[in-house]
Amino acid sequence: MSSSENKEAAATSSTKDDEAIANISMESITEGTNDRGIPATKFLDDIDMFANSFNPPASSELLIGAYSDLYSKFKAYEQQLEQKKGTYQEKLPEIEKSITLVQHLKTKKDNDEKVVTRYNLADTIYSKAEVDCSQGIVNLWLGANVMLEYTYDEALELLKGKQEVAKKDFKDVVEDLTFTRNQIITSEVNISRIYNWDVRKKREAQRESS
Repeated sequence: MSSSENKEAAATSSTKDDEAIANISMESITEGTNDRGIPATKFLDDIDMFANSFNPPASSELLIGAYSDLYSKFKAYEQQLEQKKGTYQEKLPEIEKSITLVQHLKTKKDNDEKVVTRYNLADTIYSKAEVDCSQGIVNLWLGANVMLEYTYDEALELLKGKQEVAKKDFKDVVEDLTFTRNQIITSEVNISRIYNWDVRKKREAQRESS
């Protein structure tokens, strides 16, 4: 075979490989999503049938590569969800503490009482202060160095709204984390099964050729 023919054959082989890789899209190895759009890994019950569903048929290397890439994406998303979960685990108690405090101030105002508390002057140094609740005003940090003034009722409405949203978001994050971990397991199982399938095929080919 001439040099030009070798180059042409190599180019043809490369084109076929590119076509096979292109055919193994995200849609090919997943099936549907959860409520937040996270894809569900397709479990390969019959690897032969799945590999032959592509044109040209997908090799074990391509299948393992596709599922390994999917596995990596799920692992990265798992890390993001873990961070979100930790944020909500810190945020929810803070909101609850703020609600309890405002409710306490409101009760003192309704009973025409004052609140005696301690505030931090410096590290390990505190001083007593008397809080006048008669005006029914509280200042809330909203983030980004922004503080606004609210009545007790307005503050409670705002905080309870934030609490409700945060609880729902936290629930969604926990569900997504569980779902994502299940997809990681399915991806790992698929990769293992494809590897074993490839080993079995090679052994059968060796037996046939001997």
